[in-house]
Amino acid sequence: MKTKRSPARRGFTLFEAVIVMSLLGMLIYLGTGSLLTLIPKYKLESAMWDIRSTLNAARYMAVFECTSVRVRFSESQWEMEKYDHGRKAWISCRKRAVDGVRIEANNTPLFTAQGTVSGLATITIANRWGAYKITMAISGRVKTTRVS
Repeated sequence: MKTKRSPARRGFTLFEAVIVMSLLGMLIYLGTGSLLTLIPKYKLESAMWDIRSTLNAARYMAVFECTSVRVRFSESQWEMEKYDHGRKAWISCRKRAVDGVRIEANNTPLFTAQGTVSGLATITIANRWGAYKITMAISGRVKTTRVS
């Protein structure tokens, strides 16, 4: 005598799908919370690298174009300017606002055609995650240190 087999079960029940979706939702919720706390850290590091590379670019521009180049800072932005001898005025080359950080500079660094810097500056970049201090040597070398 042959027994009748039950059809093979296919797929998931609605209850199983709801449980899996709710677990995924909780994992995503917990993951985004921890990622949101890292955003200030990455904004601080991005601003530090941006300002450091701008200072190096200003130095090289001064050497290659045989002119004076300065970088001016305000609370949330920087501006690179080069001196135009024909107009006898400073011309803006680049300007960028930096989001999520506070910038403080005690001086405006002025790079000469020899690659040296006058107006030695200490630039502090800070937000709630921490701070970086960028200092400059008279030779034009840029040094970055993390401040607690």
